[in-house]
Amino acid sequence: MSHQSDFGSNHDLSTEHTDLEVELLLKAVFRLSGYDFLLYNRSSITRRIENRMRISGLSTITELTNLIIHNEDYLHQILNDFSINVTEMFRNPSFFKAFRNEVIPKLREFPEIRIWHAGCATGEEVFSMAVLIEEEGLMDKTVIYATDMNEDVLEKAKNGVFPIHKMQAYTKNYQLAGGQESFSQYYKTDRQYAYFHKSLLKNIIFAQHNLVTDQSFNEFHIIICRNVLIYFTQRLQNQVHHLFHESLMNGGYLGLGDKETLRFTEIVANYNEVNGNERIYQKVK
Repeated sequence: MSHQSDFGSNHDLSTEHTDLEVELLLKAVFRLSGYDFLLYNRSSITRRIENRMRISGLSTITELTNLIIHNEDYLHQILNDFSINVTEMFRNPSFFKAFRNEVIPKLREFPEIRIWHAGCATGEEVFSMAVLIEEEGLMDKTVIYATDMNEDVLEKAKNGVFPIHKMQAYTKNYQLAGGQESFSQYYKTDRQYAYFHKSLLKNIIFAQHNLVTDQSFNEFHIIICRNVLIYFTQRLQNQVHHLFHESLMNGGYLGLGDKETLRFTEIVANYNEVNGNERIYQKVK
């Protein structure tokens, strides 16, 4: 299936028609589901739409829109397609090492600790943080709130079950992140999966939350949102950063992904840079 046959031979007209079709599809998704993807990075969204069209054997985006309107299964599929679920345990280990060395000592001063993992996907980074907090002796006074817009991935996250073939890479990440124990002590295995101990789940609350449309729901000492905002337009990034700022206590910490920054946001003056390389910031006003 060629791009030309899908969207017409005139490039300008093709692009204009594609933009219109994408816009109409996203409006249909919003009307039917309440999920608003209109301010997501358009090239990323379009790639996901085109991938769903290839899988479904469709030649136009309008056909897909029609299916979404009349078939709830297709709506569910496209919502999953739009959800960002690429993650791993102790992803970018240097971030977790910096967090352990530069943020944890400050957290010891607090009588209680509330951490929000926003856009937690299938939970790998949530369990990474739980292991780190456990090792630092702070689990008894910590509650981790793990949220995502996608309820399917939240169900997976709640189980704390990950493919065993990934554990070698995760163990290496753990060690590079400053892990202090044998990583295998935190889970048991069978031939296919690693099952993390239920004790790590005791202070984790999983909940559905949409960064685009939902409001602040608590005041946090830590907010972690890594490699999610890169999929948003600048306008939507600013909107979400205002949400995070509203949700952080004064002196609280924000952790972003390695390709994300506060530098060009409306809110940058309200933070100090704790570790610029690892994108760790502290709210100062």
